[in-house]
Order: sequence, then C-alpha cells, then structure tokens
Amino acid sequence: MGTAAARYLEDWRARLGAKLVEPEEAVSHIGPGDRVAIAIAQGTPFTLCAALAGRLMETHDVVVNHGAAFFNWDLPGLGERFRLESMYLSPLDRHIYARGDAEFTPVSYYREGHLPPALDNFNVYLMTVTPPDERGYVNFGDIQIMSKLLARNADLVIAEVDEKFVRIGGDNEMHISEIDYFVERTIPLPDSPLPAPSDEEARITNTVCEIVARELIPDRSTIQIGVGSTSGSLAYHLRNHHDLGMQTEIIPHGTTHLVREGVLTGKYKKLFPGLVVGSAFAVGTPREELEFADGHPGFHLYDFNLTDDIRFIAREEGLISVNNVMQVDLTGQANGESIGPMMYTGTGGQTAFVVGACLAGGTTVLVTPSSSIVNGKRVSRIVPGLPPGSVVSSPRSFVHNVVTEYGIARLKGKSLRERANEMIAIAHPDFRAELRAEAKRMFG
Repeated sequence: MGTAAARYLEDWRARLGAKLVEPEEAVSHIGPGDRVAIAIAQGTPFTLCAALAGRLMETHDVVVNHGAAFFNWDLPGLGERFRLESMYLSPLDRHIYARGDAEFTPVSYYREGHLPPALDNFNVYLMTVTPPDERGYVNFGDIQIMSKLLARNADLVIAEVDEKFVRIGGDNEMHISEIDYFVERTIPLPDSPLPAPSDEEARITNTVCEIVARELIPDRSTIQIGVGSTSGSLAYHLRNHHDLGMQTEIIPHGTTHLVREGVLTGKYKKLFPGLVVGSAFAVGTPREELEFADGHPGFHLYDFNLTDDIRFIAREEGLISVNNVMQVDLTGQANGESIGPMMYTGTGGQTAFVVGACLAGGTTVLVTPSSSIVNGKRVSRIVPGLPPGSVVSSPRSFVHNVVTEYGIARLKGKSLRERANEMIAIAHPDFRAELRAEAKRMFG
C-alpha cells in the first residue's frame, strides 16, 4: 500500500523530546533484581540488546527472557550475572539451552487480557516500534505477539524506533505516553534468509501442500496455518481456491498474494469477517509482501493471548487448523517442538489451535515429511512411540489428519489399531515393515 516512512512526522524525534535517549542511558535504569522481557523474532530490539549486553556486566541478578531470539545471549556473565530464559528457542540459542546454561519455560495456553505463566512477572520490557504518527501513536509493525500487554504490565518500558517498520492495523499501537524511553535503531535488522531446501525437501513440501490444498481445504474455509518448513508454504498452493478466510497466529508467506488475487476474502468468517487476523507476520516475509500489508485495511494484528485463546478460537465455526510436526507416533501423538527431551523450538499456539479447531467443529491437519536425513542416514518421522522425554504438542485425540508425501492418515474416530494402519500407509516405504511389526506387538 506504500512505504511506512512516508507517513511519519518529519520531526518525530522532536515529538519524543527528552524521552529519546542514547541506548546506554536507557538501559542504565536496569539494575539488580530486574526481570527483563524482550520482544521476539523480527521484533528484537538489536540496538537495545547490544547496550543491555554491556550493562549486564555492570550489574547482577538480572533475568532476561527472550523468545525466538534474534540476538545471541551466549555472553560473559551468563549464569553468573544474569539468567537467560525462553519459551521458544531459535537457531541462535539452542546450543545454550542444550548445554544447560539457560532455562526453558513451557507455555502452551493463553487467556485474553492475561499474560501466560512464566511471562507474567517481568518488570522491564524492551521492544521495537515505528516512529510516532501525528496522533502520538507508535505501531508494533509486522509483529505484535504480546508487546502491548507486556509493556502495560511492566514498570519500565523502553522502545527502539525503526523507521523501516511497517504499520499494520488492529490493536497494534500504543501512545508514546505509555513508554518511558526511546532509542533510535543503529543496528539494522539482519537479513534472515530461510535456508534453501534440498531438492528432495522442496519436492516433498510441494507434494504435501498440494495434498492438503486439494483434499482438506474446501472453498469458503477459514484456516489457521502454523509456523514450519512444510506448513509455512501452504499459502502458495491455495491460489485456485475461492473465498477463503484466515484466523491465525502467524501470517504465513504468500498470504498477501491471496488477498491481492481475491482468494482470501474472509467473506464467510465468523470472527473478524473480511479481515486477515493474526499476531505477527512470519519471519522472513518478503519486503514486497510487507509493503502491500502496510496500512492495508484488510490486515489486523492482535495480542497473542487473544488470537490463541482456545475459547476465542472455538468461536470460528468449522476452522481448519494446519500445523507442522517433527514426529508422529502410530496413534497420532505428535511432537512439534523437541528432539527427545531437548527443546528445539516451543509449543507456540499449536496445542491451542488443535484443541480450538476441534471445539469449533472443524478439522485438524498435521503435516510432516515421512522421513529425514540425519547425519547421512534416513530416519522415519513416523515412529511406534515418541522417544522418551518428547513433548506432546498435539494430543492424539485432537489429531484428525496427518499428511506426508505419501498421502493422508485419517485418524478421527479410529481405534488404535486402525490409527496404526493409517499411519503406516503414509510412512516412508523403507520403514513400513518395521512399523507393522511394532504395531502388531503393541496392538495385536
């Protein structure tokens, strides 16, 4: 719709007045005993994080909670001067948690207007925002998640201003009077290109998404699409559909094309009809897509504790929930976030949406390649039972369909033995005999 910078006041710095300070001055107000939460993913305030890294060497007993971090907190003083926590891991910090130098705090349920456990006790919040507009409001750009609620529950709020941030509608802005200090971004948002998939991975992703689009998403459906290397590509396969709606948490790549082409109209949505609603755009969304959504009245962002409140989700009658998983056992128990007990990402909203979609009388779909190459060896993602310590992101009684490149396992209403047969049919052929033997041992 246009560049964000074109709508900012030329004198926005003057508008902020004495609240606009140097990063070091802003973080100097953080001291012993403080609990600091930081905006996630592309909302990471890089300039403030760098300043805080220096400040942490001057103070002690500080807790830093940074989910889906785009900043590397593997710093001197970790575990001594400050404690690191997260409810969702990223490639930058998995190794810290794997070696036991940080604490993972599981979060999987959300209530409108309330911060979830493990995020409800922070007194400092650092975030990224746009410059203020003529009304004195800053916008959270393409990622709100919980920024507004975290800021309103903190005693000290510091915002980093990025002129390149777009402005998205919904409940996605805050008045400058609610923010204590501002700093100007001097460390730019790094490029976050997604790793190029192998030829096999690309082929499997396309096959899985084509199956889901063709067999499980009818016209006029309202959909939720979860984050993931497979599910995140689904929007590109929906261009021949009609009058779809989107009620989600993370708006996936390709969504703006569906709006532009008249596929995603929201005409039959029960919640926010006519609008694409989420809590953020996916990491790495192409700039041209963000420019299209910038100021577009059809895109709204809201607090994660609303979009992912099971009670709210359940009001979207017939919702189709599509989510990515890493492993599924023969009964449909699914793990989307850990390798055994070692955390890889986090629950996010997967549990909320599979439960919510079921309560809405809708359909749940889990997608995964049938196998992966690990250390040069092919391993099955369909397993007899999840490995010890694995997180159950989607309990089997809420799993209706599992899709691999070999087809759809339709599990809803099936017995354990029937479920096992369905799952074996979509497993990689190399592992089917072994899985049949295990199914016979377990279920007779």
